[in-house]
Amino acid sequence: MDSDHRVGDLVRQLVHHLQNTSSSNPNPEDVNYAIRILSSRMTPPSQAADEANSIKSRLAKQSKLSHALTFADLYSKFASKTGPGSVINKQSLLYLLKVISEDRVTNPHPKSRTDSCYNLLKNGGVLNIVRNPNNTVVRDFARLVSEESDVLEKDLVSDVLSVCEGIHGKYVKFDEMLDSYVLSESIKVSKGMRIMVLKLCELGWLFRKVNRYVCDDIGENVGKSFRVGLQDEVVEYRKLLTVLQSQSLNLSLRRLAVWFVEPMVKMRRMALLVDSCKDLKGGALAGEIHLHAQHGDPLLHEFMKRLLLKVSSPVFEMVRSWVMQGNLQDLHSEFFVSEQSVKPELLWKEGYQINYLMLPSFISKSLATRVLRTGKSINFLKVCCEDHSWADLAPSRGLGYGETNALESLVTEAEKRIDKHLMHAIFNRYKFKDHCLAIKRFILLGQGDFVQYLMETVGPVLAEPAKTISLIHLSGLVEKAILSSGAQYDDRDILDRIKVKMMMPHGVKDRGWDVFHLDYDIRVPLNTVFTESVMGSYLRVFSFLWKIRRVEHAVLGAWKTMKPNLTSCHVFTNYPKAVGLQIVSTSRKCQLLWDKMNNFVMSMQAYIMFEVLEVTWAKFCNEMEASKDLDDLIAAHEKYLVTIVEKSLLGETSEALYKALLMLLDVILRFTSVADRLYEFRTRNTATSKTKDANKTSKSKGLETDSWLNEGRKAVTQRAGEFLSIIGQDLDAVSKEYSSVLKGFISQLPTQRHVDLKFLMFRLDFTEFYKLAA
Repeated sequence: MDSDHRVGDLVRQLVHHLQNTSSSNPNPEDVNYAIRILSSRMTPPSQAADEANSIKSRLAKQSKLSHALTFADLYSKFASKTGPGSVINKQSLLYLLKVISEDRVTNPHPKSRTDSCYNLLKNGGVLNIVRNPNNTVVRDFARLVSEESDVLEKDLVSDVLSVCEGIHGKYVKFDEMLDSYVLSESIKVSKGMRIMVLKLCELGWLFRKVNRYVCDDIGENVGKSFRVGLQDEVVEYRKLLTVLQSQSLNLSLRRLAVWFVEPMVKMRRMALLVDSCKDLKGGALAGEIHLHAQHGDPLLHEFMKRLLLKVSSPVFEMVRSWVMQGNLQDLHSEFFVSEQSVKPELLWKEGYQINYLMLPSFISKSLATRVLRTGKSINFLKVCCEDHSWADLAPSRGLGYGETNALESLVTEAEKRIDKHLMHAIFNRYKFKDHCLAIKRFILLGQGDFVQYLMETVGPVLAEPAKTISLIHLSGLVEKAILSSGAQYDDRDILDRIKVKMMMPHGVKDRGWDVFHLDYDIRVPLNTVFTESVMGSYLRVFSFLWKIRRVEHAVLGAWKTMKPNLTSCHVFTNYPKAVGLQIVSTSRKCQLLWDKMNNFVMSMQAYIMFEVLEVTWAKFCNEMEASKDLDDLIAAHEKYLVTIVEKSLLGETSEALYKALLMLLDVILRFTSVADRLYEFRTRNTATSKTKDANKTSKSKGLETDSWLNEGRKAVTQRAGEFLSIIGQDLDAVSKEYSSVLKGFISQLPTQRHVDLKFLMFRLDFTEFYKLAA
């Protein structure tokens, strides 16, 4: 009972204190109302801040802006108060006040009730039941109020609002030297008020920086969009300042600080963007803004998203135009695809490149590569193929920031359509595979009957000095070889592309064999694949294969002269017996050496034709069929050609092996020359009816046998012995050099990278004869 009386007394004292009236007793109705409220059971919300925002929003919707400002200011003070004498459970108290306010609407009550609620907050958020004259807060407040000032606070508020619009205030000015707003020291204001003014003027300084950038007239598309986005935020910012100007008489510096919280955050971010992006353009600018958007603050996230929608729009439009139409209208070099003027054959590899400095961070490098190839394919069709049937008339909608999946879908759809059309044109209209096969058959000497006819036709001519050979005559002989082989039934367009060239300049000692080569005329657009560099590699391979074919032809020709026949049998009747026996001995030596060399040449020829050309061609055909775009096709062909070069010992890692092989081929050619000399001696007819032309021929070969065959048997035996001795010595020298070079050649094969080259060693030395001999 005593406790109930005590609670009642305390409630009456509280109501009397809040009413602050001269009456000694409070209004009984107010006391009963307070007891009813305090005795009720109410569940407070989990977050008082939500209730505060709700109250402020409701007041703003009711066009009670001054009340909303007052409430925000009072709540800020109330929430910041801690320590002795302050309200501990602020959430419950704020909810209590809200309930009282709502109850007043439904149940009108004397005015004193709401006055008490308002005064509770108006008292600075400190609930003092007993007046304490020694309270430090009250004492400090009294001292600050009594402090003298030359300027009214409302005038400073007006100045701050002017500064925030970029206009000089009456008391606050912009100092160019300090690059900041200052309040003159000659103006007498409190220290706290001076600090508050300078803090609030930061918003004006930030606005000044942003507005100066926005007002610059820059012709770049992305830069313009960035300025438009900033301008939209500046417009919203100016609207807020207009509202605050209309309520300036009811504002204080502290209230301004509350209202400036949100615009200050946005303006700081915009100023930071201006500093970061002032020297950037195009995709680099959009990418920098995207990096600043990676922020956890929901307020900044929404603001940056609105800005990026504006900034990224020109970038996405350039991507759409490029992948759909191949248009690159980039006057200010803002797009991440750059263009340069080149010849049609270089358009694909050098005409368009990715400028990674302009690649926005929200577009991956892999996607950028696909974007590049799609637009490049369209321009390749237009420029190199003169093909405009690829155009897709279906319109595509515009894309915006955040629609990365839609962008990838757009690029995927466009690249599939364009790549399919381009590959169809390359294979069907321009017969890419047919031309590759023609190069293999004629330049890589894969057409056996053609090569055989060519050797027999041009061989005698190529034995002459290079400077005496007519290119027109050689072209006629090549055409004759084509018509004599199965190649005559090929497409005429392909046959007309086979050309004869002579490597320039000619050396004094160069023969036709040294400078002759076949070429294949490649035209647009296939010269994108068969570039000058590629055809240069084919020329190197041809020269190597032509050398092997020449040696093979020479070795087979030597066998035709060496094999026993009716003509060579008459040798023994024309010469003394001793000479005949010496001829037989030398011929056997020559035949044994020929057999070794023939085995090597045939093994090399088989390796080149089957292990190199045919196997590599089969793999290339598979990769050719699997190619989805021109890049894949170029890569497959480059791999094909590189494999041929390396497996043919023409690569950089096989340089020493290649030199050894050339030495072997030169030694074999010298051997065929010696064998020809021996054959001429064996078949020399002793009849006196030989023509003078035959004598001249023998003299030109150094075999002046006709002059000493009539000198008698003794002279014949002596002269023939001397000649055969020289031939034997030449054969011994060739055999020794051949064995030495071959051993060196075989010893290098195990160190080669390709397995096929190691298999070549097995072909050449399957009995390990050379290994054991070493």
